[in-house]
Amino acid sequence: MIPQISSFQQYQEVYNHSVNDPEGFWAEVAQNFQWRKPWKKTLEWDFATANTKWFVGGKMNITENALDRHLATRGDQAAIIWESNDPEEESITLTYKMLHQKVCQFANVLKKHGAKKGDRICIYMPMIPELAIAVLACARIGAIHSVVFGGFSAQSIADRINDAQCNIVITSDGSFRGNKEIGLKNTVDDALIQCPSVKKVIVSTRTRTPVSMLKGRDVWWENEVKTVSSDCPAEEMDSEDMLFILYTSGSTGKPKGVVHTCGGYMVYATYTFANVFQYQPEQVHFCTADIGWITGHSYIVYGPLCHGATSLMFEGIPTYPDAGRFWDVIDKHKVNILYTAPTAIRSLMSFGNQFVDNKDLSSLKTLGSVGEPINEEAWNWYNENIGKGKCPIVDTWWQTETGGIMISPIAGITKTKPAYATLPLPGVQPILVDENGNEILGNGVSGNLCIKFPWPGIIRTTYGDHERCIQTYFSTYKNLYFTGDGCLRDEDGYYRITGRVDDVMNVSGHRIGTAEVENAINMHLGVIESAVVGYPHDIKGQGIYAYVICDKDLEDKDLARKDILATVTRAIGPIAKPDKIQFVSGLPKTRSGKIMRRILRKIAEGETANIGDTSTLLDPSVVEEIIGGAL
Repeated sequence: MIPQISSFQQYQEVYNHSVNDPEGFWAEVAQNFQWRKPWKKTLEWDFATANTKWFVGGKMNITENALDRHLATRGDQAAIIWESNDPEEESITLTYKMLHQKVCQFANVLKKHGAKKGDRICIYMPMIPELAIAVLACARIGAIHSVVFGGFSAQSIADRINDAQCNIVITSDGSFRGNKEIGLKNTVDDALIQCPSVKKVIVSTRTRTPVSMLKGRDVWWENEVKTVSSDCPAEEMDSEDMLFILYTSGSTGKPKGVVHTCGGYMVYATYTFANVFQYQPEQVHFCTADIGWITGHSYIVYGPLCHGATSLMFEGIPTYPDAGRFWDVIDKHKVNILYTAPTAIRSLMSFGNQFVDNKDLSSLKTLGSVGEPINEEAWNWYNENIGKGKCPIVDTWWQTETGGIMISPIAGITKTKPAYATLPLPGVQPILVDENGNEILGNGVSGNLCIKFPWPGIIRTTYGDHERCIQTYFSTYKNLYFTGDGCLRDEDGYYRITGRVDDVMNVSGHRIGTAEVENAINMHLGVIESAVVGYPHDIKGQGIYAYVICDKDLEDKDLARKDILATVTRAIGPIAKPDKIQFVSGLPKTRSGKIMRRILRKIAEGETANIGDTSTLLDPSVVEEIIGGAL
């Protein structure tokens, strides 16, 4: 199995080895996986052209590493435990043998409907076992999965399907989320009106919501699995063949398809899982993310399964039927590792301790935080009330583009500090640079966070547009991967992420581009122009503040706000709805027409006494007007 670091001294030795001889280090780690053919070269890279290849020429299949190789030794061990949205519904446990059988079966369903190696398949499903099965079945036959979070709108699905030219969609009739029932198939049907590439839709039953099923295109999952065998040899894949595309918001309006490949991603996701959480055999690992995000890909599905772990998958939300649900799940399944988001922690904190105090959380060994920097207050509450002061907290920093955790404490080994991601993991070489790309040396400094050497989980391209990959990540600073995050390195050399430095907001741990939200608002009838910024939000970390110019004076501003929210929900999904909408007559622009977001951010944050220089603005008086009407 994956080598695990067991002391801080060993971390330092391993880290030094990984930096002095990265290729030797990762080659040693990769030997712990099943390869059909060994690689000829460990690494080829050139950041100028955004070109990175790991384990070049190696042949493998990630599902043989996630499933087949465990059958002899842990076939009867739980691979996935599924907990329903409804606490009264029975949970489901899939052993490695059962999961292997179901994945092979569904892989044969995909093949029956024409899916083959290299095809792109869109998955839009609730957090049910079939979602994990669908992901693994795609990987088994070499099809490239593109999972779309179940909260996105029909337009967002259509954009992603068309960008990747998917030929199959896997969905469900509907989903349960708290006390809501959400129709998923209907949303897919709306999306597919503009998606000529899709030939088949496979529908799993969850809510028994009435749905339209088109003859020749739509089929039921349950019927299809009865028609195929559960014998499906895994497709041989090259280490650099695409494994999946996952769309993430950018600073321009169009979401970009981040591409990860089979070999490097497998090695990196598994190594980081085993080490950061210090996973021990038969522990239960509960990552509360949705598989529609990278956290779910890496730390519900691929990382845990490739390491032979037991992964808990939860369909519901932390506050249903009450704010004690997470703690009930932990007690019920004797969870050892909890990996969740600061947004969830802050939300549960707001209910006080009445939902925590009477719960048995004694099984917990490790706590994790993901998605955004965790504030000190939330860190302390999590530590005292959930970990009872006995569980190390791994505050992990990473991105969709990195494939796995990059900077984080190693549970029980790295000394933690509230709100700090602490130190880079082996193989990760971070540096801080100033605006001109000059490295900022020493400790007690801050700058823009870059990585100077590739790691196996690094983004390979943005699907169908490699130039965009170069421009977004590798052109800001020469020969560096730019993360888009600002960062502080304290006197101990510990890293603390201070937030985005580009036009991307981090709302409840989800990256949302300002341009994406502006484009959606501007689609609304009567809106001439808008500008969107993030501002501090007690629960979400960042809220969305929109400044909107309309073509005429509004008689009913509340109704106009509701209409705009409905437009954004339809265009992107509810996660992108602004928290505040201020109607304005103009925006602070430079003479060249650029919106001064710095000023809008200050107003949204309530820091109006410290607006800074407005002399370069075309019309400085607009700033006074906006301050006067601030919400």
